Amino acid sequence: MSTNLDSIPVFLLTGFLGSGKTTLLARLLKNSAFHDSAVLINEFGEVGLDHHLLGRIDDTMVLLSSGCLCCTIRGELAFAIRELYSKRERGLIPRFRRLIVETSGLADPLPAIATIAADKVLKHHFRIGAVIATIDAVNGRKTLLQQPESLKQAAIADRLVLTKTDLCDQRTVMDVIDAVRIINPDSPLYDACDDRLDLADVLVEQSTPIQLPSGISCAEVPPGMLHGRSTSSFSLLIDRPVDWTLFGLWLTMLLNRHGENILRVKGLLNVEGTDRPVALHGVQQLVYPPTHLSMWPDDDRRSRLIFILRGVASTSISRSLHAFGLLDDGNPPGNARQRMASGQDILFS
Repeated sequence: MSTNLDSIPVFLLTGFLGSGKTTLLARLLKNSAFHDSAVLINEFGEVGLDHHLLGRIDDTMVLLSSGCLCCTIRGELAFAIRELYSKRERGLIPRFRRLIVETSGLADPLPAIATIAADKVLKHHFRIGAVIATIDAVNGRKTLLQQPESLKQAAIADRLVLTKTDLCDQRTVMDVIDAVRIINPDSPLYDACDDRLDLADVLVEQSTPIQLPSGISCAEVPPGMLHGRSTSSFSLLIDRPVDWTLFGLWLTMLLNRHGENILRVKGLLNVEGTDRPVALHGVQQLVYPPTHLSMWPDDDRRSRLIFILRGVASTSISRSLHAFGLLDDGNPPGNARQRMASGQDILFS
């Protein structure tokens, strides 16, 4: 994944079928604040853009009156983005500054993220800006309980947008929010029906710094989620500075063994030898390049980690961190070889 600030941020707009992502996209496209955007969607007709069209560039691209460039995805995502970038560089289309990709309602967003991170061409010109997920307030809780795709979309999102709150009572809304917060406790959540909603707050790059409760906490989704495979959010604080090499080995082993079930890992690390915090963000086996931030968000210098787990016990995470000597438990950690062997035994058990 490119860390070049001159690269173009890509915003993935995801959400289950009927959750309102297309309606949200239409609002974004009408907003002049996003006139320098390009959009990739499955079909123009789903968005209802007819009265916003300015002109057709070719059989896949139209220019909207707001200045946005709207394109249909034909074939693979990587090919569509490469074609879009090529036309931008040749001056055939406006030089858009951001790209919005609307995924299918049944899609797992991870392949799209991985495509941008791994493609030899794309990773030099694009970076992931944020994953934005829409949640239907009317059917959202039921959908989260019954549809694995919906749960994953909510779990990895950097921004959550609750839709259709005007169609249900406050108790229903709160039940959905409670369910979402178990799955994703720290990402900002917005109400699409709130007149005060500023879309500019939604379409901004993800910010990794997180606020966590003190100590270790774990919240589990009700039994039956994902066909009996429990999903939980797990957060913790690390009091002393982290050995970056040892932490990297631990994270590599964790994702090698449990990557598909680590839906999300996000954190802010106090690394030995530097006064600047290191931001960490990963989705399943894919970990974005660590970022050195300019300053801490507050006076608390402890490392902060949050996990969204599926079928993985939070105790395995904390025990392996203890075994690696990364988390204090009051006992001497032993030498590095002993720590790695003990930690590997726990992770692979």
